[in-house]
Amino acid sequence: MSTRPLAVVLFDIDGVIRDVSASYRRAIVETVQHYAGQRPEPSAIDALKSEGRWNNDWEASLELLRRAGHTPLPAFGALVAVFEAFYFGGDPAGDPGQWRGFIGDEPLLVEPAFFAALTAADLAYGFVSGAEPPSCRYVLQTRLSLADPPLIAMGDAPDKPDPTGLLRLAARLAGGMLGAEAPPVAYLGDTVADVLTVQRARAQCPEQRFLSLAVAPPHLHGQPDARATYEARLRETGADAVLPSTAALLSCLRHLDALAGTWSEEESDAFSAAIAPLEQIDPELWP
Repeated sequence: MSTRPLAVVLFDIDGVIRDVSASYRRAIVETVQHYAGQRPEPSAIDALKSEGRWNNDWEASLELLRRAGHTPLPAFGALVAVFEAFYFGGDPAGDPGQWRGFIGDEPLLVEPAFFAALTAADLAYGFVSGAEPPSCRYVLQTRLSLADPPLIAMGDAPDKPDPTGLLRLAARLAGGMLGAEAPPVAYLGDTVADVLTVQRARAQCPEQRFLSLAVAPPHLHGQPDARATYEARLRETGADAVLPSTAALLSCLRHLDALAGTWSEEESDAFSAAIAPLEQIDPELWP
């Protein structure tokens, strides 16, 4: 890859790189059940996430308890310990081979070839996630075999929609500085908070070209009406484009003027040639 990539593409992880319907989202449900004796509906979690404030699943669990009228509310540290026992089922800092929790039930939404194609197309990529570092490293390095992937995880920066982490990683991958001369930066997420993160990045760095890409989380893909409502909310919040799936990213990028319009004809031709083999694969057939 050249020093200056054609573009920087950043990804959320949960709901974008892996399906967390039966892991993180289930841990929210089980944590609320543990304390309140009732299980929040998936639609209640979606509604909470759509407010754009509850990217942290520990805080989301506590808020669901508050809204359910549960008193007294548990101490935050105690709630985190319960949540982590469900999610990791072992020491988060320990051997992943010893984890017995919900983290073992996270289907991948892309394959390693997807990232090889990004590199071949001269796109720098990285990850900005609110998930714990051990969980992020497990999916990126152990399961997807990515060597030292550029990553901002929980604790590395303020929680989204604060754009600090996104701006920091984007600048690093763009060559050290953002602005009018830097390559465009796209961020693909699955929540209102992800879209708001890009909006706030624009406000802090108005000369930089940003693109907010969104995708509905996997648990909605079999619910056409709910998915349409969720995607409409992402667009209303300010998403520049809503993709059918993460795997569709490369084939969609060539049609997005916000990126392609900044490339020379030679760069555009090189990008098209690099992704041609991938476009022969139906993205909906990918995991």
